[in-house]
Amino acid sequence: MSNLLTSISSTPLAHTHYTNMNKTPNYSFLHFHPHIPNPNPRHKSLVSISSILTKQSQPSPSSTFDFKSYVLQKANSVNTALDSIIPLQPPFKIHESMRYSLLAGGKRVRPMLCLAACELVGGHQSSAMPSACALEMIHTMSLMHDDLPCMDNDDLRRGKPTNHKVFGENVAVLAGDALLALAFQHIASSTKNVSSDRIVRAIVELARCIGAEGLVAGQVVDICSEGDSSVGLEHLEFIHVHKTAALLEGSVVLGAIVGGGCDEDIDKLRKFARCIGLLFQVVDDILDVTKSSQELGKTAGKDLVADKTTYPKLIGIEKSREFANKLNMEAQEQLVGFDVDKAAPLVALANYIAFRDN
Repeated sequence: MSNLLTSISSTPLAHTHYTNMNKTPNYSFLHFHPHIPNPNPRHKSLVSISSILTKQSQPSPSSTFDFKSYVLQKANSVNTALDSIIPLQPPFKIHESMRYSLLAGGKRVRPMLCLAACELVGGHQSSAMPSACALEMIHTMSLMHDDLPCMDNDDLRRGKPTNHKVFGENVAVLAGDALLALAFQHIASSTKNVSSDRIVRAIVELARCIGAEGLVAGQVVDICSEGDSSVGLEHLEFIHVHKTAALLEGSVVLGAIVGGGCDEDIDKLRKFARCIGLLFQVVDDILDVTKSSQELGKTAGKDLVADKTTYPKLIGIEKSREFANKLNMEAQEQLVGFDVDKAAPLVALANYIAFRDN
């Protein structure tokens, strides 16, 4: 958490000598390719390229807003709730494994997005806390499964040995499965002062974001693309819109749903999340080739070793930085029209994602 509190800065990402492929990026790939299904077919492309290339103004949060305090307060609330949801009880092995990864720290970005979106549309934090916790359970599950030898084969996560290194592959798989099931159970049983229609809508939204139309789709296409030199920007965008952005999108949408938001508010927040999801991945790709494992708290350079297609590999570091800045600008444009003070956490979070160093 200390890294999160010290990483918010407007300082550009560090220069690197990573090879630039001398390719000019075609930003039109953000409009969905006709042969790649849009995960939200009822919506047009969620990123306006003309806006990305021409918008210069961004909504400014109140100068009195203290993002560090906000982060600590929300993270502490989420951590307290998560700790109470999964007590250490028989069978001890599965609960130890679940708690090991779920309570291992992390920035709690997805719960924070959920809570902030709920409050942005006029809701109360208590209405969104079950959804916020569920999102963190699912995010943790995805990390546990990603780290397995059959997937990314990582030994470190959040600066600690990965779950399967401590509890074994079989228990790690089952603990992830248990977190996934508990996430839906918790939303259904613990959400208070929200209509049943909205609770059902939230559950459906979450299932879509993580299933074969969302996170899983991105993961499968990512796996099948390893070592494929023909993978281009459109293909790469499909992977990250599904694998990374989908759960961030679900985070703000769930918050807006349980907070009582209208469809227009929800659509704006979808666009915001789509932008910061791609932004997160562009920055992640840059960090993977510019930082050490110690600095990242996870294995560095693994994408290069696995011959994965990344933004730096396709367009070079400098163009990747430029693209990240433009995505940040477009994300913040989606918050224009909301109460400035209530939008301040989302503005600050977009800037954190853009300028983070781990």
